[in-house]
Amino acid sequence: MKNVHFSSMRLNWATPSNIYDELNNEFNFDYDPCPLNPKFDGLHSEWGKSNFVNPPYGRQIGKWIKKGFEEWHKCKTVVFLIPSRTDTIWWHDYCMMATEIRFIKGRLHFDSHKNSAPFPSAIVIFK
Repeated sequence: MKNVHFSSMRLNWATPSNIYDELNNEFNFDYDPCPLNPKFDGLHSEWGKSNFVNPPYGRQIGKWIKKGFEEWHKCKTVVFLIPSRTDTIWWHDYCMMATEIRFIKGRLHFDSHKNSAPFPSAIVIFK
């Protein structure tokens, strides 16, 4: 089955703890608008001063990136863990305006799965 290679088959990817811990040590996060809780809507909440965002990776991701960009303009720090989709409109409209982009070498292992993600990842920082 070829469709198993498309990341749209899955929207939520739990952040690897080593990635989160390293970023949290650097940015001291006080808010996560994307917890793995289907009843919480971080798109319509006021974000904290220092935010870690691992958004759902489906077609709605552009809305998350836009929201983070808007929160940054409120003098907040926003750190995204996202797929490196440099061919998308949202990447060029928002991510290219980021303070820093860190491309992750190789593919991440999410949720303690044996196999790596079917996409490259990046840390996009608005600070």
